[in-house]
Amino acid sequence: MSRSEPQAAAAPLLEVRNLRKYFAVPDGWLKPPRQLKAVDGIDLDIGAGQTLGLVGESGCGKSTLGRAILQLQPPDAGSVRLAGESVVGLPRAQRLAMRRDMQIIFQDPYASLSPRRTVAQIVREPLDVHAIGTPAERRARVDELLSVVGLRPGVLDRYPHEFSGGQRQRIGIARALALEPRFIVADEPVSALDVSVQSQVLNLLNQLQAERDIAFLFISHDLAVVQHVSQSIAVMYLGKIVEQAPAFELYAQPRHPYTQALLSAIPNPDPAARRERIALAGEVPTALDPPSGCAFRTRCPLAAARCSAEMPVLREVAPGHRVACHFADG
Repeated sequence: MSRSEPQAAAAPLLEVRNLRKYFAVPDGWLKPPRQLKAVDGIDLDIGAGQTLGLVGESGCGKSTLGRAILQLQPPDAGSVRLAGESVVGLPRAQRLAMRRDMQIIFQDPYASLSPRRTVAQIVREPLDVHAIGTPAERRARVDELLSVVGLRPGVLDRYPHEFSGGQRQRIGIARALALEPRFIVADEPVSALDVSVQSQVLNLLNQLQAERDIAFLFISHDLAVVQHVSQSIAVMYLGKIVEQAPAFELYAQPRHPYTQALLSAIPNPDPAARRERIALAGEVPTALDPPSGCAFRTRCPLAAARCSAEMPVLREVAPGHRVACHFADG
């Protein structure tokens, strides 16, 4: 599926508003715990059959956001709606039903598959939990899913340790597809794989999306990877979205200094082409004690007095292009 041209706008399948997830961190005897603001007021929309790429440095809150959307880590505030229906705070029975429409592909294909279960048991587990079909129908469904992700049915009785990393990730994808979800969080699904295997898995996800109209939140720290799978991209820093735009526009005209620095770090395969690397000063602040005003100001080359006193609002500077920077128009 080509990602180089803008796509027609679709009604949001997933709507996230003001989502927050904080963690209490002990701060010694007789002191109240400190708050780590892992996800701090996030708004996102993803249309059916669309992919939103979510990028940022390790520890910025990307995975926590994905898990909060899926209610694997219930959010402290905000709303998540799938096809207009709220998924926050559902009773157990309704939450279980919601799981059929929202699934996850985990980052580590070595840790996310039980070493004590066969491939058939792993892929069939969602069908067992939701009591879908007869045993014979479940077996046939597992055969179909393995074929869809490019694995032979002959591997059904083998264990995860008998497969390569790319094959294990295909097993994880088959498990995520078992219930025919409408939305999938892909949490760094290729970061643990070799480059040649990465392309195979990315092509598979693109193909599945085109065939099944699945919406993806594709989480990664690699902007070069995200570019090839996403219609739009959101850049996250210390629990907040600092820039979001259609993929083609974000790469052509990044507005936030942090996005510009990330893009400058992408390796260029052409040795004759030179790209000026933007080196950020200072260390990444901790989410336990973020800087006042703009959290990026301690590393930003554009920082001014206003940045320490006033937190920038995520605002639209061009159609579909939002930036949280006081100087985004400059």
